[in-house]
Amino acid sequence: MDLKTFQEIPPWEWPSNAATVFKRILLDKGAKESDRVIAAGLAGDWVAINDDLANILMEIVRNPEEPEELRAKAAVSLGPVLEGVDTMDFDDPDDEPPITEETFHKIQRLLQTVYEDGKTRKYLRRRILEAAVRAPLDWQREAIRRAYYSGDKEWLLTAVFCMQYIRAFDDEILESLNDPDPYIHRHAVEAAGNWELDAAWNHVVALAEDPETDKDLLLAAIEAVSSIRPREAGPILVDLTDSDDEEIAEAAEDAMMVADAASKSLDTFEEEDEEDEGAGKWVH
Repeated sequence: MDLKTFQEIPPWEWPSNAATVFKRILLDKGAKESDRVIAAGLAGDWVAINDDLANILMEIVRNPEEPEELRAKAAVSLGPVLEGVDTMDFDDPDDEPPITEETFHKIQRLLQTVYEDGKTRKYLRRRILEAAVRAPLDWQREAIRRAYYSGDKEWLLTAVFCMQYIRAFDDEILESLNDPDPYIHRHAVEAAGNWELDAAWNHVVALAEDPETDKDLLLAAIEAVSSIRPREAGPILVDLTDSDDEEIAEAAEDAMMVADAASKSLDTFEEEDEEDEGAGKWVH
């Protein structure tokens, strides 16, 4: 199976030797750079990634003699496994992560080291930060802050993207909702939804209800609406479930289910809280 086929079919349909294919291409310095970049992107998928592939990707990120585009793709490819493994129990035999705890921490250290290396160029540093925040560490907060206030538009874009993963930037997220750059705007909406920023409610509702909203921005707004005020999301999203665009309709349906589940959880929590308060009145 060639790389194009891997790109065209979902990962769960990949053959069992997918990791071996990606490894062979990544290690072949004589292979076309474009093929190695594609392989690096595919290698980070949960279906393929393992300690061996993770170490190969790390070596590419570390090596200044490798093409910058390949190093950047390898860094980004490590992001999803960092995020997926970050909350997992390495000792749980029923839910075994695709990489070991040692490799997980090795990735974190490597990304920080290359990011802080003064010789690392901006493009690669941005991609490294975007990957590293998928498993939050203290150093990233200051890195995001510097990026946001750098006055550099590209660093600003990276910073707002990273704010989806690192809590501490509510004011910056709200400010970025008004940024004219469509990518920054979308990432701000995603961050507002992820952190359930109530102050962003009117903004995301307006996006969800505006038929002129760009599709990618609309999809982000749909998810944000369901997260920020799940009890009020239904009436706002219901019309979108009838959209002629299948992706939008499906996103609205999924968001409504998420909002419904969140609403029920809130109801249960409030009922239990009221019961606890009521019981407390009789304690002397």
